[in-house]
Amino acid sequence: MPQKVKLILNPMANMGATWHAANALRPIIAEHGGADWSGTVYPTHATELAKQAALDGYDLVIAMGGDGTVHEVVNGLMLVPKEKRPALGIVPMGSGNDFAHALNIPKEADRALLHALTAEPTWVDIGAMTDENGRREFFDNTAGIGFDAVVTIRTHKLPIVRGFLMYLTAVIQTILLNHNPTLMKVESDGETWEQEDVLMFTICNGGRVGGGFVIAPEARCDDGILNYAMVRKCGRLKMFRLVPEFIKGTHIHYPEVKMGTCKTFNILADLPMYVQADGEIFTSFGSNLKGLNFEILPQALRIVRGS
Repeated sequence: MPQKVKLILNPMANMGATWHAANALRPIIAEHGGADWSGTVYPTHATELAKQAALDGYDLVIAMGGDGTVHEVVNGLMLVPKEKRPALGIVPMGSGNDFAHALNIPKEADRALLHALTAEPTWVDIGAMTDENGRREFFDNTAGIGFDAVVTIRTHKLPIVRGFLMYLTAVIQTILLNHNPTLMKVESDGETWEQEDVLMFTICNGGRVGGGFVIAPEARCDDGILNYAMVRKCGRLKMFRLVPEFIKGTHIHYPEVKMGTCKTFNILADLPMYVQADGEIFTSFGSNLKGLNFEILPQALRIVRGS
């Protein structure tokens, strides 16, 4: 039986290039039975469209855009019961495409679309975080507190540069202008540590962020666990020294970096936390959030992965 396909497109992804690229992909869609197209017009619109697609009985939802589009679509699908969630396909057309990289999805849009339409989906894990006020957000790739959240905020203010250069520019700005550690108490299902001065705390389902920073080299999105990378308080020169190590994934050997795995986290900070999820801003400057819980939801979503 032909599958019922919904394609959710962010026309503004990659500075509007996605819209033009999508038109060239229409013949592939037509050749494989067609699909219903929906374009996003405001933030979180993809979440609403994905949830409605699930309720309308679609078999496959394809997210066409960057990590932000995928994040919103995943959040929409996760709002319906597991047995009603359509499979997810991804056509990466953003600046970072880090989750697509974790899934080994083809970089070329035509190959990615063809693969999404023809390959079998498999189960992957999804992360979830809940703040002290009960607000809940799902993440497919990473969630970050502190340094990488500020980097995310700064990337949204860099409209000229794109891709890895955009993230690298924001990293340099953050080291120079926002080098502010936060005192944290962290409790996981495996250990507890208190009064830790933390610059960056990144929780990983996938291993890469920012289009080229390998935060958690061992992270896998189907192993039922979360990986994390924590950078303790250190000087600006040390942070600059760590940047190339994060690009290569060799930061794990530095004493300022703590790596580990868990299934649940509880984090309590003495100062308001800046938080990002899959490159989307969860809390920004002016936030009063000091408490967060993280958990892994094993085999929560079927996704068409690369070979």
